[in-house]
Amino acid sequence: MISSVRGPVLSALGSTVVIEVGGIGLALQVTPTTALSVRTGDEARLATTLIVREDSLTLYGFPTAEELAVFELLVGVTGVGPKSALGVLGVLTPNQIALAVQGEDDAVFRKVSGIGPKTAKLIVLSLAGKVAVASGAPTGVRPAGQATVAANVQAALIGLGWSERVAAQAVDETLADPSGSEASGTEPGVATVLRLALARLGPAHQSPAHQASARRS
Repeated sequence: MISSVRGPVLSALGSTVVIEVGGIGLALQVTPTTALSVRTGDEARLATTLIVREDSLTLYGFPTAEELAVFELLVGVTGVGPKSALGVLGVLTPNQIALAVQGEDDAVFRKVSGIGPKTAKLIVLSLAGKVAVASGAPTGVRPAGQATVAANVQAALIGLGWSERVAAQAVDETLADPSGSEASGTEPGVATVLRLALARLGPAHQSPAHQASARRS
């Protein structure tokens, strides 16, 4: 059993992070948030679990032992596979999952792609008494669709040259602004959120990379 992996990050794209261990690149399946939290060339340590199937060996990585523990509980629920369990953790923190289970609120799980009403109820029933709510932890839940938009926009801003911290702050502020939705009752898409985030980052809409290029010319 591979319980953790530590080493330089070779790549981090989408939901896959490759970490070099002893000269071997190990591909780990992670949430988009985890993939965005690591940088190529930096050292990273992830708690891991190996899922064995007849035709595959897949390693799943998590920034904390708590997330790993919740993942293993989720995949033990009938109808929840590793992909769906990872999808839940991509939208909800362990504490938010515990709060939903404690309040018997299966609606938050139905917002995750691949989780239907029956499975959502099974998650609540199966995890009852197995997860605890941490005192003082944030409880806000970001909708599944919004979480995907946020991850994509943040990745785009990082690609344009902004730091992870600045990009994440700009995305959070944009999504928290009720005036950011241009269509009433409709969540803004990637293009809209990216444009609004760029507006927050500077009137010239130029990334640090573009500004450096302009200074050299």
